[in-house]
Amino acid sequence: MTEDVVRALGLLCLGTRLRRVGERLQADTDAIIAARGLEISASQFPYLASLDRLGPLTLGELATSVGVSQPGATRSVNALIRQGYVTAEPAADDQRRKIIALSEKGRRTVDIGKSELWPRVTAAVSDLCTDLDGALLAQLDTIEARLEATPLADRAGPPKTSEA
Repeated sequence: MTEDVVRALGLLCLGTRLRRVGERLQADTDAIIAARGLEISASQFPYLASLDRLGPLTLGELATSVGVSQPGATRSVNALIRQGYVTAEPAADDQRRKIIALSEKGRRTVDIGKSELWPRVTAAVSDLCTDLDGALLAQLDTIEARLEATPLADRAGPPKTSEA
């Protein structure tokens, strides 16, 4: 078996290790979302959640609320516009700025997220992190082993069967 060099190098590769765990959690969450029949990525839900909580925002405000760079937010928002989840209208005070808002499809998707998906994902991550204690690297070892043994989608339980 090949050695997990990232794990073996410990704190030297902490960023890579955290990214790896994050990518795994996001992929597992994508599986939960897909099982519900939605065609949206887990990486896009924070944008919808921000617009739901804060109302319409400029692209810069939305990037800040999600904690990403403006170019990253621009790519994600453009995809959400193409998919019909959000709208972009010129700001009344400055035509160069765009105001991003949830569309009706985006509102319905947030409602499904709040009522069905987010509680399942939260419960699954809580289950994954139960009884973590000790040093961060040991906790990451435990999280990765638990994800390998039981993916987040399996921890989340079966999807509810209601219409989108």
